[in-house]
Amino acid sequence: MTAHQPPPGSKGIDELLAEARARLTRVGPQETHQALARGAVLIDIRPAAQRAEYGDIPGALVIERNVLEWRLDPRSDARLEFTHYDLEVIVTCQEGYTSSLAAAALKDLGLHRATDLDGGFKAWQEAGLPTV
Repeated sequence: MTAHQPPPGSKGIDELLAEARARLTRVGPQETHQALARGAVLIDIRPAAQRAEYGDIPGALVIERNVLEWRLDPRSDARLEFTHYDLEVIVTCQEGYTSSLAAAALKDLGLHRATDLDGGFKAWQEAGLPTV
């Protein structure tokens, strides 16, 4: 192995993303809007700088990516009080890449209804849905 050859058994980000998305039923902006109306939780994992630059989705709960699993794992001492295994949770990021990985991680924790917003905040905004 050299510095430019991947170690045996490693995966590239494209493969990891494809594997994550194969486990999700991703939802578009309109489907997400409808899910929120019926009580789903939208989690915005973007860093503060992106939210400040591009805006927010009204009603989205901000949980930055670095603490997401601790806050939504029903077994965690750091969990939010509303979290449970049957929670309908939709994760969003700016363009829908990191959110796919995050939603797959939530599925690994047992949140079987976890998914992400296909296209992220950008798709939501382009669909003409409310932002602040």
